[in-house]
Amino acid sequence: MSTSEPQQIEAQFIGLVSILANSALQRLGKVMNPLTGKIERDIESARMTIDWLRMLKVKTAGNLNSDEDRILTSYISNLQLNYVDEIEKDNLSAKEKAKEQIKSPEPSESANEDNSSESENNAAS
Repeated sequence: MSTSEPQQIEAQFIGLVSILANSALQRLGKVMNPLTGKIERDIESARMTIDWLRMLKVKTAGNLNSDEDRILTSYISNLQLNYVDEIEKDNLSAKEKAKEQIKSPEPSESANEDNSSESENNAAS
């Protein structure tokens, strides 16, 4: 093994972790997809990619140098916080939509109520 091989392997490992982390950020909708030029969201794929990084941390425990461990831990923590943020946004959005539906019934429902009231009034006359 040449003296540069461990450095090359470290760089490759950090590169792999970076690719996975950036992929998760794209799937969380935090960064633009460079191929499409659009913000795309796929929360389940993001969760799966975060799980892969967590699995790498477990499977490489004791085999990483301090820089590799610090970088991997940092990426995982950052991604988990962003994932929770996106889930909370989804939950808040769903609650707001439910509140709006309660406040204002569907147009077809109110139209049916108006029509039935008119029919009742006409029948009473």
